[in-house]
Amino acid sequence: MLSAFPLTPLRNDQVDEPAFLRIIQRLATSGVDSITVLGSTGCAAYLSPDERDRVATLAVQQASEVPVWVGVSDLRTSRVLQHVESAERAGAAGILLAPMSYQPLTENDVFELFRTISARTSLPITVYDNPGTTHFTFTQELYGRIASLPGIVSIKIPPAPGDRATTRKRIDGLRAILPEHVGIGISGDAAAATALLAGCDTWYSVIAGTLPLAALSITEPAARSDAEATVAASERLEPLWALFARYGGSLRVVAAIAEQLGLAAKDSLPLPIQGLDADARSHVASVLRELNIHDESR
Repeated sequence: MLSAFPLTPLRNDQVDEPAFLRIIQRLATSGVDSITVLGSTGCAAYLSPDERDRVATLAVQQASEVPVWVGVSDLRTSRVLQHVESAERAGAAGILLAPMSYQPLTENDVFELFRTISARTSLPITVYDNPGTTHFTFTQELYGRIASLPGIVSIKIPPAPGDRATTRKRIDGLRAILPEHVGIGISGDAAAATALLAGCDTWYSVIAGTLPLAALSITEPAARSDAEATVAASERLEPLWALFARYGGSLRVVAAIAEQLGLAAKDSLPLPIQGLDADARSHVASVLRELNIHDESR
């Protein structure tokens, strides 16, 4: 399964609705299994409640039959509940929740957050473990406690170094403590091929939000258990993974790709986040040419 995490582009410090609609419409016809808006790539932490409500509504309206999951993370539980209500009104298929914080959170803080949200919504919940942005590290014990709550359907785990055998051991260890109905998803695009072949159910993909066909070139052979084709597709995209590593993560690179392809206007990120400089943008453009990526419309 492939869930695409699209950018929420801005223009003049406002959500660029025409650009966002283009991105969602493109995903709706691409073949991805679901669309997840207002995650880290969706810049949710930088948007007002009204902006987030509008983004969720537009996404559901434009996604056709593709299920839309909505990120609801925020610093305070009361605000999370507001975002959950917004997602419900919009017609979301489910919600994505990460433990955001300014003060460091304890395991009990995080469990109580998920317990509260689980008790207040009938929407399915994906646990969003993203220590690179949240600075909170889940333990296996906490995974197990949260997974026992009503409505938890998936846990998105961060990538870890290791070959397929090591990754499979990690996933098998998680399955041993999780209820059978709770799936395991992977983030970290460079690690997706290995994780899918090792038994992960879903790839929560940054690159799929902007280049869905590139991501599908990995998930489609993985679904057929064609390991050789899956690995080859990921290796072909190694120049993209190298961009993420070189420029401090995926967000700035994905924004530059969207801008290069005409999906978003220049400087589409929320300040104070600066986009890539001219030399880095030139590098991104050269990688797109190298990979022969121009317009991915089917």
